[in-house]
Amino acid sequence: MPAFAGNTALVTGGGTGIGLACARAVVEGGGSVMLAGRRREPLQAAAEQLGARAAWIECDVTSDASVDAAVQAALDRFGALGLAVNSAGMGMAGKITSQTTEMFAAVLDTNLTGVLRCMRAEARAMEKTGGGSIVNISSIAAVLTHPWMSAYCVSKAGVNMLTRCAADELGERGIRVNAVMPGLVDTELATFLVSNDAAVQEYLRRMPLGRTGKPQDVGALVAFLLSDDASWITGQCLGVDGGHTLRQGPDLVEVFRPMLGE
Repeated sequence: MPAFAGNTALVTGGGTGIGLACARAVVEGGGSVMLAGRRREPLQAAAEQLGARAAWIECDVTSDASVDAAVQAALDRFGALGLAVNSAGMGMAGKITSQTTEMFAAVLDTNLTGVLRCMRAEARAMEKTGGGSIVNISSIAAVLTHPWMSAYCVSKAGVNMLTRCAADELGERGIRVNAVMPGLVDTELATFLVSNDAAVQEYLRRMPLGRTGKPQDVGALVAFLLSDDASWITGQCLGVDGGHTLRQGPDLVEVFRPMLGE
């Protein structure tokens, strides 16, 4: 298990799913964690699960001030920030010809610009104490097309390139930046898909290992990338997807069609 004793992580989207799994890995490795997210109740419950080395703060990644306040809260509570996981995100489905400009922009503001806001604030804190490690939660949608999910795909492709650019810039300041690209993982955000048999079967037929993911599958890889075990790894975007990216993105049009009335 990676060792995080004496270190602190900020985890956005930390109240549930992948974010919570990453936070748990940090705490189990001896570190402390500030959970950040928009909903108070899941954050409180998660912090109680994780124990005395966990705290929480409400945070909206579409707000500069809210993100800056979350980083400051981590510093105020734990004294320094050496680790970060940017997991907050949203999904969206719709044809290119019918989605609104406003919805497209909203997805990018959360999934892409939100990561920029977080990395900017995190890196400013980390460089004051000699460096750190940041992991962004991307998706297989960054590299595989998903019909009727263009905004999501574009946002995650942007996260991958932003990760690479940040790693290039911040390496000289002792800050490593990587991304992980999960496939279909059983989380609250993916409830609609994982509870739909047709959607699950569409994913599984494109997956060599033939099972959906669990949050801890992603958390284990994130923990490695955060840790000193990965001290010579930066700028990488790694799949954790049962091999899905060896093949082709899912075609979920017939799953989405009844929901969207298209």
